[in-house]
Amino acid sequence: MANLNNWPFHLPQIFCSFIPVLTMQHLIELNKLFPFKILLKLLLITALSIQLIIISYNHISGYYFIVDFTDFLLRLTYGTFFSMIAGLLLAYPDLLVIYWANKKAPWSQKPVKRIIFELFAIIFLGLVVALFITILAHLIDRYEEPLIEVIVNNVLIIIVINLLLLITLEAWLFFNENITARKKAEKMEQEITNLRFEMLKSQINPHFMFNSLNVLSGLVTNNPRQAQEFIDEFALVYRYVLETIEKKLVSIDDELDFIQSYMFLQKMRYGSHLHLQITLESKYLSYLVPPLSLQVVIENAIKHNNVSDTSSFSIFINAEDNWLTIKNKLKTKISRGYSSKMGQNNLIKRYALVCNAIPRFNIEDDKYIVKLPLLKPKKNESNNY
Repeated sequence: MANLNNWPFHLPQIFCSFIPVLTMQHLIELNKLFPFKILLKLLLITALSIQLIIISYNHISGYYFIVDFTDFLLRLTYGTFFSMIAGLLLAYPDLLVIYWANKKAPWSQKPVKRIIFELFAIIFLGLVVALFITILAHLIDRYEEPLIEVIVNNVLIIIVINLLLLITLEAWLFFNENITARKKAEKMEQEITNLRFEMLKSQINPHFMFNSLNVLSGLVTNNPRQAQEFIDEFALVYRYVLETIEKKLVSIDDELDFIQSYMFLQKMRYGSHLHLQITLESKYLSYLVPPLSLQVVIENAIKHNNVSDTSSFSIFINAEDNWLTIKNKLKTKISRGYSSKMGQNNLIKRYALVCNAIPRFNIEDDKYIVKLPLLKPKKNESNNY
């Protein structure tokens, strides 16, 4: 490949390095880039417009007089046919140029190199296609004018047409990318809204509310002091939910504070048979995760395992190599309910909105292990993630 640092002196080599051998895979990629039906319509409209302009100009300038309407139709049909062939011969190489320029010289990174490369491609392709079309037309119906004069004129015309065509293709792709990006943003916003709704719904789960209020009812009668403590922790849980529902990320420190309140409510129900052990280096406290990630994992662990007077249940949390690990020994309930994996899927989707890392869910040696990616906070980043 040509050395791109010396691009002004190696334009032919750079040009050749951009153009691959055309394969079926490339045609599929180009069809995705610019659908054939749309391209065909664009070329037909362009060909008709150009021929109308050329025929009108030639007639007015006296270069070629139109005798009658039949002559006009013949010239229009004949010219449009060859313009369509020329357009197809130009369009797909132009799309290849754009396709590879997007990879080698994106507008955002190397605009000058891209402009020079595309101008060179326009001239080269225009010259080749003009020669091919002119000679083919001359063999079918010999020109009355000198062939070299026709070739020069056609080369100039097709280079200008190719310039306009490439600009049109670039403009359409830019416009289409903006529409696609807007649709993607709207879809992502809808995904975020749905995820937030699921997060909020899981926290206002009727079973969780009923169980919590049932516990509180017993405490009010038997232990008013503990009932007040329960109410305080219950309020902290829902305050955290409301404060973080609009955030994409929260710190591990905040998430662990919330989990302590959440586990307090759960321990009031399950007593001393439910344990949570956290072993975490202080450096990880500033790392980030999607809000309520730990709650989803811990809630699923309690839901799907046996926690009773005869069977204690422990959950272990630690961090290593930028992964937060939540582990518990499998103590599957005898009457295990159906698992929709909604919690896991929501976690995966929420991570997909902020990074490329994917949470892991595995069973190893009778232990259920969840690994959540820990994201490093950016410098000077505020707490409002």
